Amino acid sequence: MKRLFLANPRGFCAGVDRAIHIVEGALVKFGRPIYVRHEIVHNQFVVDRLRNLGAIFVEKIDDVPEYATVIFSAHGVAENVYHAAADRHLHVLDATCPLVKKVHSSAKRHFSKGRNLILIGHSGHAEVEGTVGQLPLGAITVVRSVEDVHKLQVADENALAYITQTTLSVAETRLIIDALHERFPSIVGPERGDLCYATGNRQAAVSELCAQVDLLLVVGASNSSNSSRLRELGEEKGIPSRLIASVRDLRLEWFEGVDSVGLSSGASAPEVLVQEVVVWIKNHFEGVDVVDWVTMKEQIKFQLPPELQN
Repeated sequence: MKRLFLANPRGFCAGVDRAIHIVEGALVKFGRPIYVRHEIVHNQFVVDRLRNLGAIFVEKIDDVPEYATVIFSAHGVAENVYHAAADRHLHVLDATCPLVKKVHSSAKRHFSKGRNLILIGHSGHAEVEGTVGQLPLGAITVVRSVEDVHKLQVADENALAYITQTTLSVAETRLIIDALHERFPSIVGPERGDLCYATGNRQAAVSELCAQVDLLLVVGASNSSNSSRLRELGEEKGIPSRLIASVRDLRLEWFEGVDSVGLSSGASAPEVLVQEVVVWIKNHFEGVDVVDWVTMKEQIKFQLPPELQN
């Protein structure tokens, strides 16, 4: 092996960075324990580190003691979760990504205009559950493929809108949006979907990188949607691609006959995990040239809640 290409941009997006800082800031300001509903972001390393600092992760609001402080994860939550928190007199810090909040607002706006909603996304994902829960049961229908679009049954083809999960494949989302427009010409929604800037940027970087490498490694959790999309993109480009949680998942046999490796990471994967992979590769392959493959620079930052701002 001769070269290791580091995709850039990679790793934490502004929404993930904000969510983690909210937990850290709450622990400093309010002390232990701080409760977090669901994983703050989909990365076990991050969750374990925050747990060691004093965060307690729960899946149900009923597991949070009355009058305690609770943080909602970056993926967003359904409206009934806010109501349940109020019933328990909880102090809520909302770490929902602002871009996810924007999708929630779009859903409510379309619903107020009498439109039924189509949500392009993966059923069961925390973000999708939170978005569906913004409206009454049945107001949002989830599709994840062109085939799903072909099977749709709607009450009024002239009163439809679509929104999307923020962490999907750019190319696949485009195909589904095209299928929706073809089947329902009057449907309204964002031309490129509601995909997060970081999702698009990381996919673009990996797409370019695949032309240079024989193997793609993506650092990220298996339940991280955006990380999985990066691995899938590598496969679509014809490059053997592996999603790894950490350096412990690496196998020497993957590198047999490989001259160049590309390395990226999902939006919830910390840079320390990437650098551990870099060190592992340097230790196993002498004289490897590490190339910083920069496609663009990201400068987006999201503000913390007012009570955590200095």
